[in-house]
Amino acid sequence: MIRFAHTDYLYLLLLIPVFIVLYFAWSGWQKRALKRFGDLKVIRVLMPRHSSGKPLFKFIILLTAFIFLVVGVSDPQVGSKLEKVKREGIDLFLVLDVSNSMLAEDIKPNRLERAKMAISNLIDRLQGDRIGIVVFAGHAYKQLPLTTDYGAAKLFLSAVDTKIVPTQGTAIGEAINMATQSFDDEQHNKAIVVITDGENHEDDAVGAAKAAAEKGIKVFTIGMGEPGGSPIPLYDRNGNRLGFKKDRQGKTVVTKLNEDMLRQIAAAGNGSYVRASSATTGLNKILDDINKIQKKEIETRQFTDYEDRFQIFLALALILMLVELLIADRKSKIADRFNIFGKENL
Repeated sequence: MIRFAHTDYLYLLLLIPVFIVLYFAWSGWQKRALKRFGDLKVIRVLMPRHSSGKPLFKFIILLTAFIFLVVGVSDPQVGSKLEKVKREGIDLFLVLDVSNSMLAEDIKPNRLERAKMAISNLIDRLQGDRIGIVVFAGHAYKQLPLTTDYGAAKLFLSAVDTKIVPTQGTAIGEAINMATQSFDDEQHNKAIVVITDGENHEDDAVGAAKAAAEKGIKVFTIGMGEPGGSPIPLYDRNGNRLGFKKDRQGKTVVTKLNEDMLRQIAAAGNGSYVRASSATTGLNKILDDINKIQKKEIETRQFTDYEDRFQIFLALALILMLVELLIADRKSKIADRFNIFGKENL
């Protein structure tokens, strides 16, 4: 298993397209500058040692060195020892609503971001429990299977937004059914936490919670939003607000927290319901209720020792940078003999 100790540095790889654009812009400017001096064929004769192939070759070397450097400072680590680890815990699926109504801003910064904060805080407080993530809108999708890798859970969570599902809607029942079916057959205790505004337009969420409870799975609900409701903001690609979502009659759509629905789901699932707000997410009560579930011994296999491999990538980056320095910009006589870069590039 490979992991990175400092994943934030990997975002530096986003600079690669910028470097490529800048290089070709500079190359184009250089050619235009040469044209101002006269005919290019004449200039090439006057500059027999000039090579247009070498700068590109050196740029590719530097770009590769940059990639190795970024990977190196991110500290890739390889699992070297796989052991059986016994834990006391439960299996927990977090079921997160990613429909457009979760963009409402009646709790700040909006319902979805506040829900992600709540999940992140919950993950930080888990000990020995396996966690999975299901997201839903018009349909449900398993985002993360059950795992004890809380770092991976946070990584998947960070990528969640309303655009990751192709169909809008609020299929709470389908999401509960998917989470129920995603548990394995082992007999340790299980729970589902549904985080949504409760606007169910698709299916029988109460029936799904009841079916889960019949299998020994408790279903908890956290309501995101305010009963008074809030309009759904619309943004362009640059993040500028365009206005609010409207219905076919041109009226602004107001999305309201459906607490009755969420209470019914929690009651049918032998769980409990809490409502989030800007000040609190009801996380403490949900955690207290989850901790009351009897925890059983869970045996998992995981890497317990990791070895750093950053030295390899930093060494490769250094070697490539030294190679780039040793390559002259002009053509050498050896290059003429072997025609490495091609005379057509003179």
